Amino acid sequence: MKILVTGFDPFGGEKINPAIEAVKLLPDTIAGAEIRKLEIPTVFDKSAQVVHEAIAEFKPDYVLNVGQAGGRAELTPEKVAINYDDGRIADNEGFQPMNRTIHEDGETAYFTQLPIKAMVRAIREVGVPARVSTTAGTYVCNHIMYQVQYMRDKEFTDIKAGFIHIPFLPSQVVDKPGMPSMSLEDIVKGLTAAIEAIVAYDGKADAETIEGSIA
Repeated sequence: MKILVTGFDPFGGEKINPAIEAVKLLPDTIAGAEIRKLEIPTVFDKSAQVVHEAIAEFKPDYVLNVGQAGGRAELTPEKVAINYDDGRIADNEGFQPMNRTIHEDGETAYFTQLPIKAMVRAIREVGVPARVSTTAGTYVCNHIMYQVQYMRDKEFTDIKAGFIHIPFLPSQVVDKPGMPSMSLEDIVKGLTAAIEAIVAYDGKADAETIEGSIA
């Protein structure tokens, strides 16, 4: 099995992005699966071009995109990506879309094929906080999750794909009172457990656990 794992470069004035820092520290093999690591730009459209090239070259069975979600305290695998760009801030090339449809011929939304409930359970079992998320936002994180699902729909029909958000690192919240963070060690531990769950649940239905929220 081959798994492509991507992480974004720093954005929004931050000097570091825990996504790519954690991805770089992942083992090269997890539960027997070959892990290919890829840094992608925090740029609408261009991020998808980079991932498309990597999928075409590496031919992975799974794609897992990883992104920073400042303000979240847990690792949060995403359930759904929506066909909508609305940038709260500009991307790293100064582009700030508003009310933009990503693909006119794409679905309104795509659900992940990853066993996100099993992933959350596996992350918790190694002592790292986790929960299922049903919104990936409207910035580049949702954009790349949607774009990979669109690629799967239109071209790479055999892959399974999804996205996981991770918190700030402690060094990023020194000047952000009350903002949650997580150590890089725990993020890597959690991502490794999540990938182990992906491998273990290959060809199986997701775990039967309640992960809904009322907010």
